[in-house]
Amino acid sequence: MKQFFKFMFASMAGYLLVVIIFFLIAMAIIASAVSLTQKEEVSINKGTVLQLKFDEAVPERSPAGPIAFSQSSFFSKTTTPGLLETLDLIKKASGDENISGILLDLSEVPSGMATMEEIRDELIEFKKSKKFIIAYGETYSQKAYYLATAADIICVNPEGSIDFKGLTGGVMFIRGLLEKMDVNAQIIRHGKYKSAIEPLIGDKMSEANKEQTLAFVSSIWNHISGEISKARNIDQARLQVYADSLMSQTAEDALKYKFADKIVYRDQLLDLLREKTGKKETEKVEFVSLESYVNVPLSESKKRAKDKIAVIYATGEINGGEGSEESIGSDKISKAIRDARLDDDIKAIVFRVNSPGGSALASEVILREAKLAREKKPFIVSMGDYAASGGYYIACAADSIFASPTTLTGSIGVFGVIPDFSKFFANKLGITFDMVKTNPNSDYPSITRPMTSYEEKVITNSIEHIYTTFINHVSEGRKITTASVDSMGQGRVWSGVDGKRLKLVDETGGLKDAIATAARMAKLDDYRLTSLPEQKDPFTQIMDDLSGKPSESRIEKELGSLYPYLKELRSISQMKGVQARLPFVISIN
Repeated sequence: MKQFFKFMFASMAGYLLVVIIFFLIAMAIIASAVSLTQKEEVSINKGTVLQLKFDEAVPERSPAGPIAFSQSSFFSKTTTPGLLETLDLIKKASGDENISGILLDLSEVPSGMATMEEIRDELIEFKKSKKFIIAYGETYSQKAYYLATAADIICVNPEGSIDFKGLTGGVMFIRGLLEKMDVNAQIIRHGKYKSAIEPLIGDKMSEANKEQTLAFVSSIWNHISGEISKARNIDQARLQVYADSLMSQTAEDALKYKFADKIVYRDQLLDLLREKTGKKETEKVEFVSLESYVNVPLSESKKRAKDKIAVIYATGEINGGEGSEESIGSDKISKAIRDARLDDDIKAIVFRVNSPGGSALASEVILREAKLAREKKPFIVSMGDYAASGGYYIACAADSIFASPTTLTGSIGVFGVIPDFSKFFANKLGITFDMVKTNPNSDYPSITRPMTSYEEKVITNSIEHIYTTFINHVSEGRKITTASVDSMGQGRVWSGVDGKRLKLVDETGGLKDAIATAARMAKLDDYRLTSLPEQKDPFTQIMDDLSGKPSESRIEKELGSLYPYLKELRSISQMKGVQARLPFVISIN
């Protein structure tokens, strides 16, 4: 008996020790969450330089707290401000007497072209303050260089280079992979340009797809090269010659052809910054990053306005349900629009759409709420890098639509995919299927057998019905005939510039332009912004982090340039119902 109690108390002590350790860990997590969510005020001295790198993709919206945790490690965090906050911080710097100028410290910029367009526009606005902008890079990608052309002085490392060669638009095809797996992708579509299904059934781009891709890539390139021409005072035709002949290969080339103003090492760049900030040779140049500048207080405090404009963010593929931070869930976004409509303090809504599309049904659910909101208060759409297919579907009922010149939009068309895995199961896995049915089509649709001609007819009718619904929505929202919508539809993708010409878009401009229009329509002089849907608080993010579910940001970081292909392959397996979405991978470089 004595031995029994000895072991019992030892076991209890061990159990108690585990409980105590777990409790201490939990308390440490809570303490970390609290401390990390508290903003620590930052002060800067006169003559400070705002350093902008953009080496991480600028997210559509800032994290819920001062930090956003990455999945790679509990204490690893990302601090990149969202697009709107980034624009506001640049504007704030223009009026901050302690900020002397901006250093664009650039190389590769992973953000989308339209996102960079909005930031570049804000940098050009910053120059009205008469403060300097200097760009420096060891090597500049085309996107980074486009951003750099907002600077007064462009510097390049002596062994560096500036990439300038024009744009390409490419698609990955997986027909060969499906054939090796004995999988037959059965396709029904409406729209001769609806090329989202081409990767499943072909090994190269169709002529229609080449036509549309060349058109929107050329439109984007013409816009970019035109802006570079104005900024650098180089004839646009001359820029085409430079691109055609790959004439910008070295730093000397960049200087010779006026792409750059100075060839300098970083220490020489610091000397230039000392000169610009009025510092002595022995004095240190003080920098503040965008992430830290968030916590630099404004000199004046502004009274908190009662009236609000809601900015509702719809980012990623469109699906049913709640979605996630990287995808649009029809339930969550519909609720956000509904809440904004019913909130009397919210006087206008700006719907920020950055989506290649997705489920047609989920798009319809969201559009219904958008229409109801428009009936009650101003409803403005701001398009990001993409707002096409389903992304355009949910946007078309707006009072006004803003798009960047480099936004990809349109793609008004639908398709359905019913994969036939019967040969894969039989030939690769040795699995066969048999069943009894109470009705001829009880197993419709099936992935374990080929589609019948009757089933194909049924699906085709459904596709045609949804396409007709789609173009009717666009016709009603844009006040153009269904025949006109159909002629510019057919799944064709357009740039923001062409979208405006075709009346799919009202104005070329960014998120701030859309907000200004919403305020004007609501007759607001004094207002504040509120972001929807509500984000997870940092503590919940920590709990999700500990759950071990890999985040998109972590996967993207690990895979690098391969990530877009994995993402699109995965989306194939997750498709449900009729789809309204862009081609699987449009890689513009």
